[in-house]
Amino acid sequence: MYSPVVDTPTAGSEFVVRGGTLVDGTGGPRRRADVAVRNGRIVGIGTRLRAGGREIDASGRVVAPGFVDVHTHYDAQVFWDPDLTPSSHHGVTTVVAGNCGFSIAPARPEGVELLARTLQHVEDMNFDTLVSGVPWAEFRTFSQYLDAVERRGVGLNYACYVGHTAVRLYVMGDEAYVRPATPTEIDRMQAEVRDAMISGAIGFASSTASTHNGDGGRPVPSRVSDLHELEHLLAPLGELGRGVVSLLPGTQIPHNDMFRIQRSLGRPVTWTALVSSKGSTAHLEVTAAHERAQAVGIDVRPQVSCRPIVFQVTMAEPFVFNTVPSFSRLMGTTLDERRASYRDPEWRDEAWADMNRGARSFVDWDTLRVAESDAHPELIGRRVLDIARERAVRPLDVVLDLSLEERLATRFWSEVANNDPEVVGWLLRRDHVLLGLADSGAHVSQLCDACFATDFLGSWIRDKELLPLERAVQMLTGDPAAFFELTDRGTIELGKAADLVVFDPDSVAPGPLRRVRDFPANGERLTADAPLGVDHVFVNGCAIRQDGRPVSDRATRPGTVLRGSEAPAISGRGVDA
Repeated sequence: MYSPVVDTPTAGSEFVVRGGTLVDGTGGPRRRADVAVRNGRIVGIGTRLRAGGREIDASGRVVAPGFVDVHTHYDAQVFWDPDLTPSSHHGVTTVVAGNCGFSIAPARPEGVELLARTLQHVEDMNFDTLVSGVPWAEFRTFSQYLDAVERRGVGLNYACYVGHTAVRLYVMGDEAYVRPATPTEIDRMQAEVRDAMISGAIGFASSTASTHNGDGGRPVPSRVSDLHELEHLLAPLGELGRGVVSLLPGTQIPHNDMFRIQRSLGRPVTWTALVSSKGSTAHLEVTAAHERAQAVGIDVRPQVSCRPIVFQVTMAEPFVFNTVPSFSRLMGTTLDERRASYRDPEWRDEAWADMNRGARSFVDWDTLRVAESDAHPELIGRRVLDIARERAVRPLDVVLDLSLEERLATRFWSEVANNDPEVVGWLLRRDHVLLGLADSGAHVSQLCDACFATDFLGSWIRDKELLPLERAVQMLTGDPAAFFELTDRGTIELGKAADLVVFDPDSVAPGPLRRVRDFPANGERLTADAPLGVDHVFVNGCAIRQDGRPVSDRATRPGTVLRGSEAPAISGRGVDA
């Protein structure tokens, strides 16, 4: 518990954010107020606060809690990019990593290559970047992983799930990909989950989604498990009374099982993802089921996104095609072998037949366009369907022919979901959802949705007036912090950590995307590093963004490794300093 602090003028503060419109993350009405900060904490909220240090003019700006990104894959990137860009540019001050069951710990030295291959295929993480950029020798257990992150420092507050796939690989090795676990192996996995939770994991994450294929195109290890195994691995969360369950439902975990799991376990559950497609009404049935569950106290929150789900892919790693059998068989092959298949008329016929037999893929031929091409700049922005009609060939032939001309470097842009703005807006207005699915740190060469917060505040709140600003800020701050029991984050209150963002509501926007090569082993990514209207960002009272620019010369990395909830952890190590 914090000692009470009186809401009166405050002397000796390190700084005061003065003259802004305070939107405090609770959903309450906005008000004119200054915010005083000392030693990384909020020590004054009111008017005419006296500052012992510097003053920050927030006139005409909104002062809000730092944003929380609940769906990231920064597990590896945190080591070579501790500022967690571009999230840090967009007002995000707290992230949750390890989503979908793809944490990078626990990990055995002999299992690093297999784990890296898994992440390469399922989350579009460059294999060489992973192998060279992560200090694998510094950790094996999940606890040691958090220690390694903490020792090196992190620019944002960092929480992480322990992942089902990682735990399975740690205990079973390659066998995790091919068979059910024995009772002894399930007990060993459960012990790893318990140790991770005691050490500070924010929860446990798993996936049974049919789109999640890893090494060699095989279903990721969590998909080889069953409900019996999952429930045993979740048991430590119920026993310890802490942690969030994050799931991707599928064959092994139908939606209705999530309600039963939450009721029996007594821990909050979130799942990925409630998205929409033009012409579909599936979201109505799912939403109705969740609202009925919420009405009787079952806390299962689907994650929704404010952005269309768009991938920019090459045929070197064609994520949007990989659920098609003929493509999935190529996932473990070399680039030369892929090119040979792409040239083969029989393979093309088989792949096209797969697609027309209803094999599920992320490809929407109506929206698939050429995104990048050095050989054919005149085709950039054009629909593949239109090019196919002109050439009197199948659209798949256009994709393969263009790719082969450029050694598989041609990029294609595909809008795979959330392509009906009316339905997206309807979902964003539901009270039982979490705003997430940014996938920050994953699919980095294919998409960049880490800018979701500035897009939400600009496009949906200012331009479309979808929700009151107070509710929008609450969805970005207070709601996720409360769900994850981050009691020191999410709202601007006396005594809380000074995670703050100061933004211009009239201009806030995500800014442009650009492709850069700034990862280890010359790894490339899309980034959004020039947002509009994000003036200042503070993490634990330290400025990481000032006057619209990143603070690159600061001496410290002010983020905290959030070990579980911010109540004292069972291990005695979980108090957020």
